[in-house]
Amino acid sequence: MNTIGLIAGVGRLPVEFARAARGMGFAVVAIAVAPGVDDELAQAADRCYAVGLGELDKLLATLKQEAVNQVTLLGKVTKEHLFSGAARPDARMQRLLAGLKDLNDDTVMLALVREFAGEGIGVLDQTELIRQLMPTAGILTKRQPSPEEQGDMEFGLTMARQIGGLDIGQTVVVKNRAVLAVEAIEGTDACIRRGGQLGRGGVIVAKAAKPQQDLRFDVPSVGPDTLKAMIEIGAAALVIEAGKTLLVDKQQVIDLADNNGIAIAAM
Repeated sequence: MNTIGLIAGVGRLPVEFARAARGMGFAVVAIAVAPGVDDELAQAADRCYAVGLGELDKLLATLKQEAVNQVTLLGKVTKEHLFSGAARPDARMQRLLAGLKDLNDDTVMLALVREFAGEGIGVLDQTELIRQLMPTAGILTKRQPSPEEQGDMEFGLTMARQIGGLDIGQTVVVKNRAVLAVEAIEGTDACIRRGGQLGRGGVIVAKAAKPQQDLRFDVPSVGPDTLKAMIEIGAAALVIEAGKTLLVDKQQVIDLADNNGIAIAAM
C-alpha cells in the first residue's frame, strides 16, 4: 500500500483529504503542525502525530521514520504563529528562514518544498485527490444575487486576484465597488469581520486563487467557519473562483447560507 504524508493545519480540509486518500487505498500518516487541528483527524488517518510548527528536523524525521516519500500540505496555518512567538523554530528552521529574501507566503512555502525535496520527499498538488470539492461556475444557493451584488462580486473577484498577484492574501471584502478589507497574515475570518464592521452589513466577500497559484500549497478554500464569520457581520454574498477554490463541507455551507439569506456564486 502506498503511503501519503499529510502535513495538517486547522480546518476540515485535512480530514476530507485523509478520508478520500484512504478510500483510494492509500495509507495516510498525518502530522498536525498547528494548535486546534480537527479532532477527527486522528480517526481519519492511519497514524497521527503532533509536531510543533517550527520543529522542522522533528517533522522530517517523523516522515522518514514512516517511510513517507510524498506529502501534501493542507489546512490553515497562518503566519501569526511565526510572529506571535507560538512557534519555536528549531535550528534548521531558523537557518531556512534566515536565508529568505522575505517572509511572503510563497517564499516560505517554496523554501519548505525545497527542504522536503532535499530529503527525497515530494510535495503533491493539494487538489490531487479532492478535485471534486472545487465547484464549477454557477449559483450554489437558493437566493440569486441582485444586479448590484453581481457587480460587487465581479469587482471583488478582480481585487482578490490583484492582491493574490502580490502574494498578500486571497480574500477581500467589498461594498458598492469599494474595498473595505484585504486579507493579510490575520487570515480570512478576521478579514471578513473587519470588513463587515466597516461596511455595517450587506458586504460581499470574494476569494480567488493567485494568478501564479502553486497547487502544492495555499489553494484557496472556504468552509463553514467562513460562513459563520459572514453571518456574524451580516454579509450579503460570497463569490469564489470556479474550478480553483475548495469548498469544504459543501452541504453545510449551503445550508448556512440559505438559512441566513446569503448568496454564493462560483465565477
